[in-house]
Amino acid sequence: MINKKVNSVQDALQGIEDNMTIMLGGFGLCGIPENSIAELVTKGTKNLTCISNNAGVDDFGLGLLLQQKQIQKMISSYVGENAEFERQMLSGELDVELIPQGTLAERCRAAQAGIPAFFTPAGFGTEVAIGKETREFNGKMHVMEHAFKADFSIVKAWKGDEAGNLIFKGTARNFNPCMCGAGKITIAEVEELLPAGSLNPNEIHIPGILIQRIFQGEKFEKRIEQRTTRKRA
Repeated sequence: MINKKVNSVQDALQGIEDNMTIMLGGFGLCGIPENSIAELVTKGTKNLTCISNNAGVDDFGLGLLLQQKQIQKMISSYVGENAEFERQMLSGELDVELIPQGTLAERCRAAQAGIPAFFTPAGFGTEVAIGKETREFNGKMHVMEHAFKADFSIVKAWKGDEAGNLIFKGTARNFNPCMCGAGKITIAEVEELLPAGSLNPNEIHIPGILIQRIFQGEKFEKRIEQRTTRKRA
């Protein structure tokens, strides 16, 4: 058994440098690697290309990196909660590639599986398809999309063990699992880190073979983007 445990977020992020491409898991603010993002801010790593379903909010998640102008290019699907993202995009300060959500997930999964490209009907006939190969399958036109190429993938899981096996919880299963193994190095921060063999094999979502480094995070805020509550009677 190979022990993937590192002792701190600083050790986990060793090797991340300026101008790299990084995948970051999460859906909205759910299941984002909070500790790793905070450490990237502290490190001051800049000119990053970030692949993530969303860009956080103004003062949390990837919004913290945007505030410090550390992101050069954002590859995302849903970006409607971040005013600073909008400002940087409209001013030309930030390079933005918007991708249909399912295509974003599949480009991650293709990278994980070692599949270089695939065809999807999503985006055909729109700006998404400009400059891309198209082909007809079963009477329907499809667009060829390439798998992502990332230097690092950073994900967040509910539980993990020292061998790198992971269990995700709830909505955090949307993008985190398909980003595991999709970068050259995958870093997992977990809420609870257990000795190898402690997890029920039938409950493991991602096997340790896809993880290179794992550490236990601290003080997860788990913010909610839009809280809707019913008035008390």
